[in-house]
Amino acid sequence: MLKVGIIGLGMMGRTHYEAYQKIEGVEVVAIADTDPKRVAGDLTGTGGNLLQGGLQRLPMEKIKGYSDYRQLLESKDVDIIDICSRTPQHAEMAVAALATGKHVVCEKPLGRTVAEAQKIADAAAKAKGLFMPAMCIRFWPEWAWAKEAVKSGRYGKVLSAHFRRFASFPGGWYKDGDACGGAILDLHIHDSDFVYFLFGMPKGVYSRGYSKPTNQVDHVVTQYLYDHVPTVSAEGSWALADGYGFSMRYTINFENATADYDLGRSDTLLLSHQGKSEPVRTNGNTGYAEELGYFVNCVKKGEKPSIVNASDAVPGLKIVEAEGKSIREGKVVSL
Repeated sequence: MLKVGIIGLGMMGRTHYEAYQKIEGVEVVAIADTDPKRVAGDLTGTGGNLLQGGLQRLPMEKIKGYSDYRQLLESKDVDIIDICSRTPQHAEMAVAALATGKHVVCEKPLGRTVAEAQKIADAAAKAKGLFMPAMCIRFWPEWAWAKEAVKSGRYGKVLSAHFRRFASFPGGWYKDGDACGGAILDLHIHDSDFVYFLFGMPKGVYSRGYSKPTNQVDHVVTQYLYDHVPTVSAEGSWALADGYGFSMRYTINFENATADYDLGRSDTLLLSHQGKSEPVRTNGNTGYAEELGYFVNCVKKGEKPSIVNASDAVPGLKIVEAEGKSIREGKVVSL
């Protein structure tokens, strides 16, 4: 039985805890948070884009709570350290966790800057334990389907791909744009990373955007420039009015088919092909359960993660930083 310690019990820490309950051969035995209420197992008020209601209290008779994450790192009972803290803390915590020799998974964005993410990647390359950034969209079943469809070429070449991720502002610590990086970093990076996952590093980006709830870019529209794909774009925002909630979509137009995903539909993924539009069935899991299950399996087998690794997550931040520069300068930024 692999034993997990989670650092940071906000929305994402709670999401990871619930995901582990669906994975065989693993249990959460430790948590760390600076909030005494959370250390005691009280998770009320930790909702998020895809997590409302549900789990309110942790079974603390089975879990050790720490107010200092360094105490969790030192615990001999922990095999896997799962970092779900705020973005500016990732570099310090991930490097310290890797130095213990334990296995480490760290939430996105990997760092607040490319330099911070590279620092983690360098530490991971030298570490005894395995490391994986938690880029959940790469594992989301309907998005994993898109990756396989593009890679296999079974519907012909991609002519266009558009991704959209919209939300009401989450509030809380995200009000500090300098810390969270705005929606362009914290939210939109999912789609910038997935574009990179599908098509590789773009030649350049052209972006437009604006700030609303923070002093950073909170709504962005980007064209990613490729020679082999005519049109690739993504739009991300958490500047929508209160009450809007959360939505994520993609439309990929192949030479011989069109795939359309919408989280808000009962049939989330529709494929139009050979004159018919039919739903594509997946296992119904979230990307969180899929990614953590994958990492646990890598640990059990002693195999380095290949779907995403530390150095593979750095380009996503490079793309986002280029998008921000494009907005500021009003021109295409080469990559």
